[in-house]
Amino acid sequence: MIELAVEHLSLHFGGLAVLNDVSLHVEQGELLALIGPNGAGKTSVLNCISGIYRGDGAIRLRGQDISGRAPHEIARLGIARTFQHGELFAQMTVLENLLAGRHALIATTIWSEMFFLPAVRREELRHRDAAEKLLSFVGLSRHRHTLVGALPFGLQKLVGFARALALEPKLLLLDEPSAGLNRSEREELARFILRIKDELGLAMIWIEHDMQMVADLADRLHVLDYGRTLGVGSAAEVLSNPAVIAAYIGTQRSPDG
Repeated sequence: MIELAVEHLSLHFGGLAVLNDVSLHVEQGELLALIGPNGAGKTSVLNCISGIYRGDGAIRLRGQDISGRAPHEIARLGIARTFQHGELFAQMTVLENLLAGRHALIATTIWSEMFFLPAVRREELRHRDAAEKLLSFVGLSRHRHTLVGALPFGLQKLVGFARALALEPKLLLLDEPSAGLNRSEREELARFILRIKDELGLAMIWIEHDMQMVADLADRLHVLDYGRTLGVGSAAEVLSNPAVIAAYIGTQRSPDG
């Protein structure tokens, strides 16, 4: 079953073509790695999927066209995202960050919250229980009441993952989750990604520069270069493609993501 399909996506900023006729899909439970040199347009693809950018073309979530919808609407439909630099609430605790991630799922009204009716208390307990289960899943239970800003960078990355999972998404977008991590932290990240895939069965689109991680973990690779698709297939097929090799050892670009 195809969870998400991107069809003929193009994006321009003025006269600059950032994406040019990009099409891709990810199936249920599949880990699709989106790779390419710096400036290839990878993060721009995620920005279009999550509603931050509006490109030309169609983006379909389980067959429903979500092109042009606002980011909060897309999140409610079941697309969650992690960010390269975390984008967490540093002055809130780990638990509070996860509860914030569940905001779109909270079914209360302003009047029921104003009078703190029994239904509100039940809803609060339900979401707190879900957040506690996620903390256990990512191994952060002992940090539940720690301010996120006081955590090491590697643990902050895990909080970002957990907050994305708190939305109970159908699709998870991962934007360079290994950036800034040391070797042991990357190994822990790899185990966590596999747990999400195997135990939760989530479809994931994963931007990554660590080719060893990509080769070890990804089901398929989709390569972008200068906003165009350069190759699609298994790690063995794509990483042996002469055009892909040339793109990676070619002219150095300024970072775009």
